[in-house]
Amino acid sequence: QVRLVESGGGLVQAGGSLRLSCAASGRTFSSYSAAWFRQAPGQERVFVAGISWTAQSTYYADSVKGRFTISRDNAKSTLYLQMSSLKPEDTAIYYCAADGAAIREHTPTRDVDYWGQGTQVTVSS
Repeated sequence: QVRLVESGGGLVQAGGSLRLSCAASGRTFSSYSAAWFRQAPGQERVFVAGISWTAQSTYYADSVKGRFTISRDNAKSTLYLQMSSLKPEDTAIYYCAADGAAIREHTPTRDVDYWGQGTQVTVSS
């Protein structure tokens, strides 16, 4: 089992920045691929960014490329999402996820083993 706890969400003006963190506990976090998803009201949960267990490979949804950066610190068992140039359409609940297999944009959410409880990000115009 892997327990994931997100933090760092909040209210920010358009054009601003936020950094989300996801603290992992339980089984060795460094053994898992990780990712961030988001879910806006009335919409499905969608992939935002993913990272391999070694951090050598990263993947991004087109909507956030060039604005968001995913990273991880395996020594601290923590996943990060640095978000810059935020837009109102980035408003959503952001979820941390982990799985033994790579998590990519086409990965069904039902196939992802572990989820955090989510953290709200609100971007005002």
